[in-house]
Amino acid sequence: MEFEHRSNMGICDKRADMIVHQAEPYNAEPPPGALVGQVTPLDTFYGRNHGPFPLIDKASWRLRVDGLVENPLELSLDELQRRFPERNLVATLQCAGNRRADLMLFHDIPGQVPWGPAAISTACWGGAGLADVLAEAGLQAQATHIAFTGADVSQDTDPPQPFGASIPAAKATAGEVLLAWAMNDQALPTAHGAPLRVVVPGWIGARSVKWLQRITAQAEPTDNYFQAEYSILPPEADPRTAGPGDGITLGPIAIHCAILQPGKDAQLPSGPTKVTGFAFAGDDRTVARVDVSPDGGNLWIHADLDTAENPWTWQHWHTTLTLPPGETELVARAWDDTAAVQPESPATVWNPRGYANNSWARLHVTCSH
Repeated sequence: MEFEHRSNMGICDKRADMIVHQAEPYNAEPPPGALVGQVTPLDTFYGRNHGPFPLIDKASWRLRVDGLVENPLELSLDELQRRFPERNLVATLQCAGNRRADLMLFHDIPGQVPWGPAAISTACWGGAGLADVLAEAGLQAQATHIAFTGADVSQDTDPPQPFGASIPAAKATAGEVLLAWAMNDQALPTAHGAPLRVVVPGWIGARSVKWLQRITAQAEPTDNYFQAEYSILPPEADPRTAGPGDGITLGPIAIHCAILQPGKDAQLPSGPTKVTGFAFAGDDRTVARVDVSPDGGNLWIHADLDTAENPWTWQHWHTTLTLPPGETELVARAWDDTAAVQPESPATVWNPRGYANNSWARLHVTCSH
């Protein structure tokens, strides 16, 4: 198949107030207050890319399923939709670099996108179950990893290569992983991977490969550059010289939360103030509790927490805090249903690529007399 590329910005169709960190490749998040709903509108859903959007001819596009399988497959989108039952799932996707800007305040991280708290969004995804497709292909016993290759080519590698990732076969054959062709009851947009993308609920967004063109069953994780790139390096490591085995490869997301309203550095009247946010447990866990402090962590109040629709989605929380006149720091922390809790300081989770910041959420505000 031949692929062309065109400007990312020209086909994003995003809201005018998106915070665009890079225009090419397109990397943008919405203002945090836009994420208060359970399902994120398409024009508000964050975008994380490592190269230009590929322009794919849907008529000639085929999905290849190969490697350690008994029956290799080559499927058009129509064949995929006809041969496999459509599954629908509300699931949250989050960039591994979400809230990196908070880590940058502790110690600079050159060359990385300064994501705020909104590189996370939730959609209702529709598509075939990856487990169903792998069953049709006849997954062999020695296949312990499932690799994905997209059509988007990144210039971050030398030579340039398509974006790719892999997940363990145990995750791939779980019922929640989708090959999605629909998003919020509409055809999957080009900006989010049309005609087909992977959705790996509970895991970092980098494993949910867009513009999917190949699935390969294999005995080892993929050697694609971005599989090892998305890993936690020791604080003293140099990302420019680190090897594939130097870090901890990222998969499931760790418990964390963020404050969505009020906004950063808001000017507020003193007194009762409504505070809202989200918490996300990751993997197949749910959020058990969120505490919010009006004074930097001295006094804590239990927030009201929405019930999870399923284990794969964020949960919104809200509370009313009585804020004193002057400057103050709002703080939020969350626990999941295994009793894991967020660490207090970004100093404990800082790493030279700025991934997986799950330290307490903090927000500076000023209240008038």
